[in-house]
Amino acid sequence: MSEVRVNLEAGTHDDQDGPSSDPVQSPRSEASSSGPQGLLCAGHPTSADVSSSPSPEASGLLSLPWEMVTHIASHLPAQCVITVLPKVCHALGNVGKDSTAWQLRARRLIGSRAGFPVGPREDFDWPSACLEMEQLITCWTGQGHLVARQTQEEEEERGQVGQQQGAGQDGEPGAGRQEDGRENEVEGVGVVAQEVAYDVDEGMEVAMEGEDGEIQPIVGEDQLAGLREALEERLENDAAALMEDERDHRMVHDADEGQDGAPNLQEQVADPRNLGNGGQAAMEQRQPPRSPSPPPALECMTLPSGHIAQVNSVLLVGGEGRVCATGSRDWNVKLWDLQAGSNGTLLHTLGGQGDFSTHRGWVWCLASQGSLLASGGFDSTVRLWDLQAGGAERGLIRAGAAVLCLSCQTDVLLSGTFDKRINMYDTRAAEPLVKSLRLHGNAVMCLAADDKYIISGSKDCTVAVYDRRAGKGLKKLRLSSYLLSMSYSGSEVWAGDNSGMLHSFSMQAGSLKTPSQFDVGHTALVTGIHRSPGSLYTCSSDRTVKVHIPCAPPRTLCTLHHQAAVNGLSVDAGILAVASGDVRVEIWRPRK
Repeated sequence: MSEVRVNLEAGTHDDQDGPSSDPVQSPRSEASSSGPQGLLCAGHPTSADVSSSPSPEASGLLSLPWEMVTHIASHLPAQCVITVLPKVCHALGNVGKDSTAWQLRARRLIGSRAGFPVGPREDFDWPSACLEMEQLITCWTGQGHLVARQTQEEEEERGQVGQQQGAGQDGEPGAGRQEDGRENEVEGVGVVAQEVAYDVDEGMEVAMEGEDGEIQPIVGEDQLAGLREALEERLENDAAALMEDERDHRMVHDADEGQDGAPNLQEQVADPRNLGNGGQAAMEQRQPPRSPSPPPALECMTLPSGHIAQVNSVLLVGGEGRVCATGSRDWNVKLWDLQAGSNGTLLHTLGGQGDFSTHRGWVWCLASQGSLLASGGFDSTVRLWDLQAGGAERGLIRAGAAVLCLSCQTDVLLSGTFDKRINMYDTRAAEPLVKSLRLHGNAVMCLAADDKYIISGSKDCTVAVYDRRAGKGLKKLRLSSYLLSMSYSGSEVWAGDNSGMLHSFSMQAGSLKTPSQFDVGHTALVTGIHRSPGSLYTCSSDRTVKVHIPCAPPRTLCTLHHQAAVNGLSVDAGILAVASGDVRVEIWRPRK
């Protein structure tokens, strides 16, 4: 990449002494004469085309200084830089290899005040992080606005219902006549009448035409009552006139449209007893047109109610989020096909031959690796299932105590149990137990691992790091609270505790650096967490799911509210699965 930059800059300096000294006008004239290909690089040059002494005909983006090229590319979507530019030409393909350009893009997405990444910068995957952040911002920022708008509409609807109930108890003559004699009038009258009847609070202003033709604000309860009475009187007296002059009014309105900022009240109010669908259509045509809202980037579906008790754990398996596994307090594990039907289809309820349930106690945790699915429960067992064989039983491991967490690696299965132990299993062996570790003084609540280290959190408020290769514990940290959920990828460990706080640890040379603590708004147990280079998802028993950018401090993009505590989540390929305490599992995925 450095060679290309020097060659391009040298070519630019040579051109400054020649007849074409302006590096901007040259590609513009080339583009106008040679079409779209000239705008980019005038064809598909190889590395030999970009030499230290370019020909005078060289033009397009490649005639600009390299800093200019990377700056232009920084305004393209990350997906385009990663997948499209390398197919255009070799030189533009090098844009995606410029680590500095990706870091500047990440800074623009996050802001200058937040630290990113939280862990070490060495070997950090900047392109993937930027791509994930752009997709996360596009999907979930809009989703947050949609959820807020839906919440506002629900609040307004509840306010209208309250106004209706209040009007019924008020005992005003006008309101009584309207409710007794005209039940459906509100559906047919104009916007102003609806606001007067139901949707005006005490501090809200309503405009009404005065005797002198000016628009006068009406404020206060007494004035609103007077407005209701006046409106009722006008409805009774002017109904016949409206029917006789409907055509004239429509012609006058069309002639004066755009000039009169306050149309006469009689043009907006219509009595449904006298006006039919034609009158309503005319009123709808008078309303200003609204541009259609774009569809949300995400769609949400709820799996059919297959469990009869709380779903404690959820896991996306099969790659690309095609299959969802759910574990419940009804002792069962179920597999769902997310690509069949609009709300998913139940594939299997796992269980051995002759068994009436998957476990003989609460199913508390799930983990998978390849075609292997492991489930752990309060019956002190870890049960193994073969996803490629339709969920057939693959083995049974007796753990000796309730299994609270699982981590499945390519060569080992790890379980954290209520009896303070971390067990290592070889699922291929007849005697699967390889080693049992006791690193804590209380129940092991969460753990994460890779091929080098095992990181675990316990109810004794400690975090331990175990070196798998050396076979010994490396470090132990004591916190003021205990961790319930953990996510480990790259060199960063993110965890949630029992008070609603997030903790971030940096792994360097087998040592946990000083942890950082963040308050993202959770007020109870953080029951699930997922971190990737460009995304961070958390859920809590405070009935919320939050989507963040994993910077320091995290930038929250969206908060989803539920009717019950959220017990867990799983993320795969941009698809989010959420398990809640009201026997529901929600799937959020990009809209096709």
